Amino acid sequence: MLRLIQLGLVSTVGLVLVFTLPNVLPEWVIWACGAIAVGLLGKLGSTRDNPVVSSRAVLSTQVQKLTSDNVVQALSVLGIAGINQALAKNPNAIGFTAPITRDGPGWRADVDLPPGVTVSEVVERRAKLASGLGRPLGCVWPEGNAEVHPGRMVLWVGDQDLSKSRQAAWPLRKPGTVDLFKPQPFGTDQRGRWVDITLMFISMVIGAIPRMGKTFTLRELLLIAALDPRAELHSFDLKGTGDLSPLAPVSHRYRAGDEPEDIAYAVADLRALADELRRRAKVIRELPKDLCPENKVTPELAGKKSLGLHPIVIGVDECQKWFEHPEYGAEIEEVCTDLVKRGPALGIVIILATQRPDAKSIPTAISDNAVMRFCLKVTGQQANDMVLGTSSYRNGIRATTLSFRDKGIGYLAGEGDEPRITRGVYIDGPDAEKLAARARTARLAAGRLTGYAAGLDLAPEEDENTSTLLADVLTAIGDAEKAWSECIVDRLAELRPAVYGPWAELPTGAAKATQLSTALKPLGITTKQVWGNDADTGKGANRMGVKREWIADALTERDQNRKSG
Repeated sequence: MLRLIQLGLVSTVGLVLVFTLPNVLPEWVIWACGAIAVGLLGKLGSTRDNPVVSSRAVLSTQVQKLTSDNVVQALSVLGIAGINQALAKNPNAIGFTAPITRDGPGWRADVDLPPGVTVSEVVERRAKLASGLGRPLGCVWPEGNAEVHPGRMVLWVGDQDLSKSRQAAWPLRKPGTVDLFKPQPFGTDQRGRWVDITLMFISMVIGAIPRMGKTFTLRELLLIAALDPRAELHSFDLKGTGDLSPLAPVSHRYRAGDEPEDIAYAVADLRALADELRRRAKVIRELPKDLCPENKVTPELAGKKSLGLHPIVIGVDECQKWFEHPEYGAEIEEVCTDLVKRGPALGIVIILATQRPDAKSIPTAISDNAVMRFCLKVTGQQANDMVLGTSSYRNGIRATTLSFRDKGIGYLAGEGDEPRITRGVYIDGPDAEKLAARARTARLAAGRLTGYAAGLDLAPEEDENTSTLLADVLTAIGDAEKAWSECIVDRLAELRPAVYGPWAELPTGAAKATQLSTALKPLGITTKQVWGNDADTGKGANRMGVKREWIADALTERDQNRKSG
């Protein structure tokens, strides 16, 4: 209503002036009054954020070229005394060892900081540097080049925030298997280049605050391992949410949760792994030097089923639940420490992930011996150095500078000379299930499906001697003196379809025989050539199989051991 009243008054006065002023004033005065009135009304009607005439700079939405002047100006506002004093004496105190050039989807500048200034001082002020450059924080990545000197900085400024930029398709999504002894693509760096990781001969620690991608990173690494049919997976989800459940169909041991029965299950598995570690050490020690010159597992040895030196990959999410357990914590720490120290050379890899990277969550004896580290965002120097290693924070390797938007992005240390910013591959639940299904198919074809994935998991309070496999095989042989392995597998599938059904789905008789051999070997039984008649042709032949007396003797020995125990 107020506006209508004002409009009516102004219109009335305006009409009167339009008809009267030309008769009493010169024409130039009328035009001058009109111009003044327009400017005055514009000023009165404008707001502070939208002036009629502005002297403020308007930047184009197109990414601006990075120049040496931009870099020097941005460095000068960081509040670093060494830079400010040097620039006050010499405007050229900051040097550039090469022209600023395009490097992938961004610009690269090789900068020599003034004497006495280190790259870590700049990294600590990454947010201020991004502000000085007028770029989003996720676009600005200063790194050191310690090979030259501590003041040589490689500044990369991307066109897009790393967390929002499009990542190339993961090469491992293509059909096929992998070899864990060779580097496999794990993630991409700021420039979009693939960063490889070699899982064999390492132990690994993953640390981050909650909701930054720690569990997804662990799941990706276990999926890489699963794509090698030889690898035996032990997957433990102590958070209990089922994030590692896509790996259950390919895991030799799998558990989700931290209830008493879950901890007891894990302890039984760790004890078995400790025994396996000692067995492998003996096998390696007794092998001829021409087969094992370096006294460690090689790809060739890992492929020989008779030696049992295949890769074993253990993944534990929220590992602090293990180490802080009031009853079993000390024993778990002792076994894991041994696995971290001696396991890599013997083909055993352990990956520990936690959202509380401190001395209680990851004992020092373990973190100090972990070769590979991946640290997503953390909030303090202690957590940063617990994951990345002592003095990492002081040396400018600071996961504390990552933002909450940088999910799945962290510093990868242990692969290459210097820690690298790496963005892991985002694999959601359905994608993880597809990859695991592909891995399961490859394992079935190779006769490598064992343990939980093959329906032969153990109760948490029991040991391997309590498996029903021996009794089931004895039932499958029936009254016969001996039987071929492939025939036993078919009968086992009829006896317990839910347990042995996947074995019967194997494409060839040889694959079925290999599967049975792999399952019986931990129980002390080795399949051998036995004579039998083919049911289709009636012709006799030698094929891999077992004799009834071998199974019966093993059952008798197991029962006696149980009674004596």
